[in-house]
Amino acid sequence: MTVACKLLAALRRQGNYFLLALAFFTRIPIPASTPFSAERLNHASRYFSAIGLLVGLWGAGVWLLAQSLLPLSVAVLISMAATVKITGAFHEDGLADMSDGLGGGMDTARKLEIMKDSRLGTYGAITLLLAVFIKYVSLLEISRLSLIEGLLALILLHATSRALAGSLIFDMHYVRDDSGKAKPLAQNQSPTDLLVLLFFGALPLLLLDIYSALILLVIFIVLRYWIKRWLTRQLGGYTGDCLGAAQQISEVAGYLIWLSLQQLQIIRINPLIDSLLFS
Repeated sequence: MTVACKLLAALRRQGNYFLLALAFFTRIPIPASTPFSAERLNHASRYFSAIGLLVGLWGAGVWLLAQSLLPLSVAVLISMAATVKITGAFHEDGLADMSDGLGGGMDTARKLEIMKDSRLGTYGAITLLLAVFIKYVSLLEISRLSLIEGLLALILLHATSRALAGSLIFDMHYVRDDSGKAKPLAQNQSPTDLLVLLFFGALPLLLLDIYSALILLVIFIVLRYWIKRWLTRQLGGYTGDCLGAAQQISEVAGYLIWLSLQQLQIIRINPLIDSLLFS
């Protein structure tokens, strides 16, 4: 096989992984002829953050379109609704289920049993409501100070939060014995899978200057350590719901951190991006 043929085969394989990730993490349809297997879906986890980048770009596009016709507060809400629509509230569902389990269970077995129940409980409802409210208010406040920063925060945090959540597969134990909704993705994560995941998660940091990017990176590393330690103490590992919850927790935390840095006048856009937007 020639080098060109090998390269073409590799590109096709990566394209297949990406399409499987797109189908798994969003409601976007993919061709029915797309090859599928549990092994391929497992490797598709490498594109979790890339899907987040697309979701963030979709939300930003809807935001700009809505704001051309409606007030800022309404545009932000419509943008959030658009991202929930395209993902099918996949991660929000995980946050609600995990909150019900950890809030209502007294031991690991009971926590896992509650998390598997599709019904929404009090802990899940309150947590979900607060998460959506905090996201909305934080995005609104960020964009009132700077519309560009609001859009960039939306794009960046959809990607980086998914990189954080997806990276938990690499060094944590999947605690369910049965076939949970994340089981094909949760079997293992190779170093290559992790590197691709982190690359697309870190890519949007280029939208910021080096100092702001490093601050956010360090904060997210600390946040990942805390989430991993907390889940290990609560469950001895993670489930698919925990991955969704980790994405939501880190996204919400990201908006609050961004807003805090903005208030302190620490956050800065990449000078190149700034010049392209305002030249």
